[in-house]
Amino acid sequence: MSPLRAVLLDAGGTLFVERRPRPRMYADVARRHGLACDEAAIGRAMAEVHAALPVRAGGGFRYTRPWFERFIAEVFARAGAPALPPGVAPDLFDAFANAASFRVFDEVPPLLEKLRRAGLRLAVVSNWSPTLDALLDGLGLASRFDAVVSSGRAEVEKPAPGIFTLALARLGVPAEAALHVGDDRVKDFEGARAAGLRAALLDRSGRDASAWSTLAPLADLVDGNPPG
Repeated sequence: MSPLRAVLLDAGGTLFVERRPRPRMYADVARRHGLACDEAAIGRAMAEVHAALPVRAGGGFRYTRPWFERFIAEVFARAGAPALPPGVAPDLFDAFANAASFRVFDEVPPLLEKLRRAGLRLAVVSNWSPTLDALLDGLGLASRFDAVVSSGRAEVEKPAPGIFTLALARLGVPAEAALHVGDDRVKDFEGARAAGLRAALLDRSGRDASAWSTLAPLADLVDGNPPG
């Protein structure tokens, strides 16, 4: 097996998480604009619309602003608010672009620093909007990475191999010398393996005994004991 030269990491759920659940963020913004929306109904609508909306909608690729404008409108329509005040979508864009809406998991900053000191190349590979670079900067993480690849900017998303190969090209590292870690079995674990990378699945709930419950096992890579 080739020596490990790079670690690729998912973003949401891996490096950081929303301080409030996404349906609550939507409901809170709606209330500020006079809409009474049930949080549970919004959660159901978000799942339904995400599954139904094509990768290109509203004139943009998934997770770009045009796509999200269509997504937001359809979510609230399904949740019982077909007439959407014009300020709702801009306020939601601001909320999800604001670093204060998220918290970084405690083990992340010291772990990234340890990996960098060990000479490993680091990248973020995420199905996220083009604002990911700015968000990572606001969270104090951007300077720790050599490359950031968001699906909204690259217009290719996990589990497609292309998003991983793009990150590897920017790092200058072959697939067999890289490990990807993320919290989605299909998009992260299976997608990375299909692209030729090593992969580890993260499940912070601890329900999946085959997955890591934190990113702490990455420290073993630095100490010379790569996980199996």
